[in-house]
Amino acid sequence: MKTKTTKKSEIKRSWHLFDAENKILGRLATQIAALLMGKTKAYFVNNLDCGDYVVVINAGQVRVSGRKTKQKKYYRHSGYPGGFKEITFEKQMARDPKKIIRHAVAGML
Repeated sequence: MKTKTTKKSEIKRSWHLFDAENKILGRLATQIAALLMGKTKAYFVNNLDCGDYVVVINAGQVRVSGRKTKQKKYYRHSGYPGGFKEITFEKQMARDPKKIIRHAVAGML
């Protein structure tokens, strides 16, 4: 018996639409990450991109539990001395809520 390997031509991609309205950020991010990696498919292999396409709507209405709206912080650094920046979840939601979901999903990939 031989093990069948997945070829690039056998990969079938599909589109998925997620509505982030009143969804918990972490739970939504895990579902999106699994689809992007292709973990839900029977022919998943680590060395090929088997993932699907994902579209998220209503990113500005995603929720977090507890006091994370005030306490959760996002950090970045420009690479220059004194270039360290931090922003709270609340301010990032007002500025660009798409980055919150991207950051959460990127941490799971």
